[in-house]
Amino acid sequence: MAALGARGPRILIPLLRARALHTSPGNPAARVAVVLSGCGVYDGTEIHEASAILVHLSRAGAKVQIFAPDVPQMHVINHSKGEAAQESSAVACRNVLVESARIARGDVTALSQLDAQDHDAVIFPGGFGAAKNLSSFAVDGESCNVHDDVQRVIQDFNTAKKPIGLCCIAPVLAAMVIPGVEVTVGQEEEQGGKWPYAGTAKAIKALGGKHCAKEVHEVHVDRSRRVVSTPAFMGHGAPLHTVFDGIGSMVSAVIKLTGK
Repeated sequence: MAALGARGPRILIPLLRARALHTSPGNPAARVAVVLSGCGVYDGTEIHEASAILVHLSRAGAKVQIFAPDVPQMHVINHSKGEAAQESSAVACRNVLVESARIARGDVTALSQLDAQDHDAVIFPGGFGAAKNLSSFAVDGESCNVHDDVQRVIQDFNTAKKPIGLCCIAPVLAAMVIPGVEVTVGQEEEQGGKWPYAGTAKAIKALGGKHCAKEVHEVHVDRSRRVVSTPAFMGHGAPLHTVFDGIGSMVSAVIKLTGK
């Protein structure tokens, strides 16, 4: 050190500052729970939406844990025909957790184990599973029930003021559980078939929520309730990259609300 002479302090101080910047801890990664409802748009989770959510969370450096309810799914749809599948009784009684494991690559936990204290945010992809397996909305409409654990999770995150992300038809879950919540499922008129599920917006209002019309690439952020939603495949014929971008905006808004 003596060899540095009088120039020593002037050289060491910048080096020490640089080392401190290099080794100082950054913000911890956001811990995000993702709740699936099976595998396949017509009877479970919309696979493109789930994949987009996971890609955007990975890009954001989030720590992700995937959950699904350990219950029988409502029914099985033959996705090539769009009608109920004729399967043997052993196969027909499929399990939502087991089917969700197809998307989670086996790494999925029962929804009953999801504790809001262990996570900074929760995200629900869409797909008819949200309306068939996470709730009875597909059958009962405005008089529907929500799966007990789904209701508990949404209530717990909302009470803890932790962000909730939803896409496609999943915002109806928030409308059922959080009074006055603001969400979007796209537009409120069919517009010549462009928005075939536009009636869902009316159901959200009937459930006590507020609907905010948005395009596929847009999101709505209910800042007071910390709920973020995007239409995704509620819009018919939208380019896949547009759905992907809208979901990316939803994920980014959720991460931002976590403060991480």
